[in-house]
Amino acid sequence: MHGPDVAPRPAHPVTAASGTIAFQGLPGAYSDLACRRAHPGWTTLPSPSFEAAMEAVRSGAADLAMLPCENSLAGRVPDIHRLLPGSGLHVVGEHYERVEHCLLAPKGATTATIRRAHSHPMALGQVLKVLKELELEAVIEADTAGAASLIAARGGVEDAAIASELAAEVYGLEILRRNVEDAAHNTTRFYVMARDPLLPPFAGEHWVTSFVFRVRNIPAALYKALGGFATNGVNMTKLESYMLDGAFTATQFLADVDGHPEQPGLARALEELAFFSADLSILGTYPAHPQRLAQR
Repeated sequence: MHGPDVAPRPAHPVTAASGTIAFQGLPGAYSDLACRRAHPGWTTLPSPSFEAAMEAVRSGAADLAMLPCENSLAGRVPDIHRLLPGSGLHVVGEHYERVEHCLLAPKGATTATIRRAHSHPMALGQVLKVLKELELEAVIEADTAGAASLIAARGGVEDAAIASELAAEVYGLEILRRNVEDAAHNTTRFYVMARDPLLPPFAGEHWVTSFVFRVRNIPAALYKALGGFATNGVNMTKLESYMLDGAFTATQFLADVDGHPEQPGLARALEELAFFSADLSILGTYPAHPQRLAQR
């Protein structure tokens, strides 16, 4: 006797063999590179803004979005903490991408002919040594990939761009020097977002849980709200505060902790947090990236 036919459950986007992943920026941006390394073989979808990348996932134009949340040199990425709670999306993964700046120029240019280096101001601030060595004038552009596109369109031998190796490939530029960044530890961490939560079963792996909360406006509310994580042995790896709607009395927090909500310690800590909070929302639970584990 045979049971009823059951259609196989479709793979979650984060585990699918192929799909589309959105990012903010132009082709060749570091976010584009992060997408390709995290999901080889996937189609990457450039988006003009973080909001547009999120909307691509909500509308079904993309399965996932790769959104930078913090950088080891520059700190948190502005606006991401503000956009996440109302995005309607869920964090289903994290990715660490080492930022390896390259000095790019059109064919025929050399380090002796270039006079100017174009890039995003953050990137220019991370390559001060090579700018000084080659006596290059720093020219600010909207982003690294955009600088590479501009230099490729302009041609000539006096202008260069600070961008990724992928940008050189996309825009047909020569790599005059690799790894010109001042700090070797320059790394960006990304949240991988999807329409549906991953909801992984607790199976003894290393997990990360991200959430946002707003404490009640009472004395020692934050101290009491976070006390449960200490008493239950839960490691909090990220805690950021920011104002809501410009109100000085309404502060929201974004946090990452080690663990899975099905673990008794984290379950108790979240229960205590909820008691002292006016609002608590779990953004997602996902496997810890290998680089996170290697830094412990």
